Amino acid sequence: MNVKQLLEKFKESPYELIDVTAPHTGRVDFVLTEPGSKLVGPHGAFLEKPGTLMATLEREKNKKPIRATMNGVLESVDQNLAGTFVQAGTRLGVIRHYLTSKEVIDRILKEALYLFPAPERAKYYFIPEIDKKMRASGKNAVEVTTGMEMFIMSRMKRETALTYDGPDGKVYAVYFKLGENVEGGQPLIGVCPGEQLPLIQDVVNRVRSEWEEHD
Repeated sequence: MNVKQLLEKFKESPYELIDVTAPHTGRVDFVLTEPGSKLVGPHGAFLEKPGTLMATLEREKNKKPIRATMNGVLESVDQNLAGTFVQAGTRLGVIRHYLTSKEVIDRILKEALYLFPAPERAKYYFIPEIDKKMRASGKNAVEVTTGMEMFIMSRMKRETALTYDGPDGKVYAVYFKLGENVEGGQPLIGVCPGEQLPLIQDVVNRVRSEWEEHD
């Protein structure tokens, strides 16, 4: 893994373009149309404050707000749709979202770590011994080996033990939350072989020190 190459890759394109689509049918009226307008996503301690109002969608004389789902700037608006009736899923505009250092780190880790996927849609839990160790010493304290019983898969009121299948190493990232369903194929954990741990940590430290955050 080339640390410099990975960082340069994200520095060259430090953002992603997010489509804003109509959540349901209705007549659209735009509130913001000027490219470059600053957008703020849901915020507050519990994300209780709504994002910037971008447009409204009127259906049966009821207007529903369409708000920014994340921070960024308005890249473009399909102004030819203003005042027209649109179908659910119609693209109304585009948000340019600048990546945060946390998001960059997460993306780099997903390229660098071994991602162990959920075999099917279900709720997942660590077995009690591993859960206890993580709570006491952190996820990096857990060393895994192939064939190791590691998870409990809960589906349709049935619980099944799930063993880890992958390279030996340490758990570096956990991608699921207790009590929430995980789709099949989505990663449960990211594993770092022990000898690569210093390199991974170097990547994380360099992103934190070098990444330029956007307001």
